[in-house]
Amino acid sequence: MTQTLDHRTSPDPLTVRSFHAIGTTATVVVQEPSRAESAERMLREEIESIDLACSRFRSDSELEMVHAHAGAAVRVSSLLFSALAASYEVAERTHGAVDPTVGNAIAALGYDADLSEVQARPANPVAALRPVAGFTHLHLNSARRTVRIPRGVRLDLGSSAKAFAADHAAARICHELGSGVLVSLGGDIAVAGTPPPGGWAIGIAVDSSTPVDRVTHVVAVHCGGLASSSTAVRTWDSGGRRVHHIIDPASGDCVAPYWTLVSATGESCVAANAVSTAAIVWGERALRQLASFDQAVRMVRHDGRIFSLNGWPAEAATT
Repeated sequence: MTQTLDHRTSPDPLTVRSFHAIGTTATVVVQEPSRAESAERMLREEIESIDLACSRFRSDSELEMVHAHAGAAVRVSSLLFSALAASYEVAERTHGAVDPTVGNAIAALGYDADLSEVQARPANPVAALRPVAGFTHLHLNSARRTVRIPRGVRLDLGSSAKAFAADHAAARICHELGSGVLVSLGGDIAVAGTPPPGGWAIGIAVDSSTPVDRVTHVVAVHCGGLASSSTAVRTWDSGGRRVHHIIDPASGDCVAPYWTLVSATGESCVAANAVSTAAIVWGERALRQLASFDQAVRMVRHDGRIFSLNGWPAEAATT
C-alpha cells in the first residue's frame, strides 16, 4: 500500500499521530490537537482487535482457531465475522481475483511470518504451487455467526482486513470524538466526518514511506477511501527469484508485475482496496474489467505509461 499523508496541507502537525503496528505505519489525523491523543488511543485499540481476530501469524488469533477446526462450523466474534464477510464480498465483486483462500499459496512462497522475519532469513525452495480452493469454499452463517472452511484450506485476509480496520477505526473515531478524521494503515486510507477545506491531501508513491516532497501525485480525498497496490513493495526472495504478496488465485503464484502501481477511490477503503488489488491480478485485462466499476482509478504500467479511468484526471506519463 502506497499512500502517504501530505503534511504540507494538514491543518496542524500536532493533529497527526503515527506509530508502527502490524508490520506497517499507522497514522491518524484529526483537526483539533486536543483530540489527537484520544484518536491515537482508539486507533491502537482497533488495530489490536483486528490483529487478534485476523492475524495468521498469531497462534492466539481467532483466524488460527478457525484453521484448527477446519471442517467444522466455528462461532466467531462479530469483528472477525464482519471482516470475513467483507473479504467474501470483495471476492464476489472482483470475480475471485481477490480471494481469501490464498493462505496456503502465500505461505508456499515463504510468507508465513511477519515480513521483516521473512526478508531476513535465507530463501527456501518453493513448495508446489497450485490454484487456490476459491472463496465459495468459505461458508458464513450470519444467523449463527459461524464460519466453516474445508480441511486443508487456510485463509489470508491480507489487505482486505487492513482496509476493513481503517474503515472501522475511522468510523469509531469520528463517532466518539465528533471530529473529521483520516486513518491510514500502510497507505490504506479511510476518512470520516467533515474534511478540512479542500479535502485531505494524499501523496501517492510506490512506497508509503516516500517523503511528501518526493511523491509523484497528490489528490484530495473528501469521503470514503483511497487505496493503492503495487508489486514493487512487500517483496522477498523465494526459490531463486524475487516475489511479492499479491497472489493470482488461478495459479497460486504471485502476479506477474504488469502494473507497478494502481490507485483507486471507493465509498470505503475496502471498496478502494478491492479494485486496486484486483487490477494488479488482472494485469493487461484490467482496463477492460474496470470499465464496469464506478470508481476512479489510476494505473502506472511497468513501462511508466499512466492510465486514468472512470473520472481520474488524465496526466502525462512518467519518465
